[in-house]
Amino acid sequence: MKDIRLNKRKIVNDPVYGFINIPSDLIFDLIEHPYFQRLRRIKQLGLTEFVYPGAVHTRFQHTLGAVHLVDSALSVLRAKGFEISKEEEEAVSIAILLHDIGHGPFSHTLEQAIVEKYSHEELSLLYMNELNTQYNGKLDLAISIFTNQYRKKFLHQLVSSQLDMDRLDYLRRDSFYTGVSEGVVSSDRIIKMLSIVNDELVVEAKGIYSIEKFLIARWLMYWQVYLHKTVVSAEQLLLNIFNRVKELISYGENIYLTDEIRFFFSNSNKNTDIKEMLEIFAKLDDNDIFVLIKAWAKEKDRVLSLLSGNLLSRHLYKIEIQNDPFNDKIIKKHSDIALKKLGFTEQELHYFVFTDHISKNAYSAFDDKILIAYKNGNLIDITEASDMLNMSILSKTVRKYFLCYPKEII
Repeated sequence: MKDIRLNKRKIVNDPVYGFINIPSDLIFDLIEHPYFQRLRRIKQLGLTEFVYPGAVHTRFQHTLGAVHLVDSALSVLRAKGFEISKEEEEAVSIAILLHDIGHGPFSHTLEQAIVEKYSHEELSLLYMNELNTQYNGKLDLAISIFTNQYRKKFLHQLVSSQLDMDRLDYLRRDSFYTGVSEGVVSSDRIIKMLSIVNDELVVEAKGIYSIEKFLIARWLMYWQVYLHKTVVSAEQLLLNIFNRVKELISYGENIYLTDEIRFFFSNSNKNTDIKEMLEIFAKLDDNDIFVLIKAWAKEKDRVLSLLSGNLLSRHLYKIEIQNDPFNDKIIKKHSDIALKKLGFTEQELHYFVFTDHISKNAYSAFDDKILIAYKNGNLIDITEASDMLNMSILSKTVRKYFLCYPKEII
């Protein structure tokens, strides 16, 4: 029976921006595709809800928001006299719509823990190519923009750059759902200040303060939300659960797995064609992982069952963070106590006492720059144009070290 769908120009009521229009019939069809609908079941911020209970919004919501911002940016640029065809408009909207389609369960936390061979960006491109086949080449231009092969480079910058619509949406959206007001950015103001010079996306000089606020907000959101120490603790616990499962499988242990996870954890998938791999990966979401963790909490292996039970009950690691690496004596002290008090073996200990680092910057001077355009024709990097902030601090990569250990040994 033929699938007849009327009124494809749907309107979505978004809590952040209000009513969002679906720009075209093709975009509506892509949103309806099972590959994309899966994003409804993948949280934008993974385990961040363990700290901020409201942070349960999804990749689906985020991508629709990014499409809305791209549509707004294109309207502003057109009004300023820059030529953007209807085909280009649809293509850049498709590129931003599908930019996150390669994310797996719990997004960045389990990236390459399930599909070791590909990053989420690479998976997104693989999905775009497969969808392009299904839609008879209608995504050619979108893929060209996504991969920065199209002659109008500013279109790619709207999708992927240090001032892209992806970042503008996730900062504002994540701030909204976490309740962290420091992350609020004026996306409307920034978009209205966009322009194009020499095929590059630039910001008019009168928008410099909004850009400063954007960079500060990004910095604060990383350390207050994305890299919050309790979020890091929860993510490390989830990673260790997966690491233990893989270790047990390598020993030949019979661990409960769903068919999809078994596919990715076995060696039999090495020669699988890309389409089959994409179909299987598209069946995975956050729900599958919690089904597994519930089962693993009942496994006979004490390490796996304890780790899984701890995540389910939010019994996380105690975590300490500092600017310098932890002293070996401190690590040994916690290790000795854990061995004695909790009865783990030396081989099991690294799942419970370990150290690592996290790092981030708000602005990279080595990537594409955020250029401020002045009326005299000068283009100046934001790090030089700002007279209010020490932008060198925001562009510096900050590395912090953390130590995790069971709360029971305190």
